[in-house]
Amino acid sequence: MRVLLNGVGRIGKAILRIAESKNTFDIVVINELNTNLENIAYSINYDSTYGKVKDKYKVKENFIYNSKSNMEITNCENIFELDFTKYNIDIIIDASGSIIDTNYAKIHCDIPIYLTHPNSKADINVILGVNEECVNYKKDKIISTSSCNATALLPVLKILDENYSIDYGDITTIHPLLNHQKTLDSGCIGSQNRDVKCNFEFGRSATQNMIPSKTTTIDACSYVMPSITHDIISSSSIRVPTPTVGVINVTVTVNKKCEKEELIKLLKSYEENQKYKIIHNNSCALVSSDFQGEEYTSILDHRFIDVKKNKMIKLVIWYDNEWGYASKVVDIVSRHKI
Repeated sequence: MRVLLNGVGRIGKAILRIAESKNTFDIVVINELNTNLENIAYSINYDSTYGKVKDKYKVKENFIYNSKSNMEITNCENIFELDFTKYNIDIIIDASGSIIDTNYAKIHCDIPIYLTHPNSKADINVILGVNEECVNYKKDKIISTSSCNATALLPVLKILDENYSIDYGDITTIHPLLNHQKTLDSGCIGSQNRDVKCNFEFGRSATQNMIPSKTTTIDACSYVMPSITHDIISSSSIRVPTPTVGVINVTVTVNKKCEKEELIKLLKSYEENQKYKIIHNNSCALVSSDFQGEEYTSILDHRFIDVKKNKMIKLVIWYDNEWGYASKVVDIVSRHKI
């Protein structure tokens, strides 16, 4: 498959690196607002979190290339202004982080578009391990790959709901800092994704504080699994000054009797029989940096699994919010049937 990648920020760059290592599809065009090709190549070659690549990218004319790839760089603010037939594009991955007008996209583009954010107006929101078999490749043109938090959480909630029937619960995501936050105290920050005009907390120093916040995780889950909503699960988030790897504290009350030993056996069985790297069971005394660069996206920490009175289940789920999520985007796109 010939892929156009829109945006090479944190997620776009991880998608590019993972796709090249897995050799599942070819990224032939990158659309990026940054017009400095030397800087684009540099930012892909060197990363403060995930290190440098061995096969360095170089620049020639309007291309960046290495021994495996040769990608043309375009700089369109509106990706639909590009002539996709010129590049013989099969699929677009939109990792720009901007919210597209889905109706406009359907009218102006015949090529399937994968969005790396939740979108209620997409033809389908997909999380691997939950509903990947539901994609209709003939009808679904705009496909969301949801969010990093929902990608980590929902496969576990699905297991719990199918086996024990979730009644209600609460989650708290402990999330690394993001680019839109400030290194030093500043003015408030608006968030189009969260419908917030002025977020006071995100104007505070991300390197000096743990910052409480609302989270769209349950909304994202509901787009994939409609039974999981704010009506049954409350949520909150705390941003912390680490570069990557998040963790979700999960507490749910279930309708059916649950025993801790039985639950652990169920989770281990799921890991043994899954097709993709989703559920992983960890019993080691690890910390967040130990999960950096991990492709598994629902890493259950068995030190904190607990069940109270056969009804209340407590879980802790680790995930690399950049690399792990990007690996699932690559897996989902690789499933696409042209």
